[in-house]
Amino acid sequence: MWRLLIYSILQCLLLSAGQVLLKFSLQKMLPFGWNREFWLSLFGNWQFAACGLCFGAGTLLWMYILKNFQFSMAYPMTSLSYVIAMFSAILFFHEVVPIHRWIGCALIVCGCILILK
Repeated sequence: MWRLLIYSILQCLLLSAGQVLLKFSLQKMLPFGWNREFWLSLFGNWQFAACGLCFGAGTLLWMYILKNFQFSMAYPMTSLSYVIAMFSAILFFHEVVPIHRWIGCALIVCGCILILK
């Protein structure tokens, strides 16, 4: 089951990277509007394009995981993306994470370990 863990972590890294890139791209975008300037700010943004590539690669890897592993084991492993996202929030957005969120992430990791056994 170590293969499932490795694939799941990689898939969660791709999805979390996509979310980080999406947040960066949204910070650069103009306010939403049905006008040319808004759409140019969206599609002319490299972070928005990169987030799409990360989501696409993550989806292809997820398809491989679903094809080759039991759903009851594979799907709960996606919760590791919450843990990765929390570390991303600290690293990229300089967020302060309170102790109760750390406890929640520790519980997620413990749950994933139990699922793999």
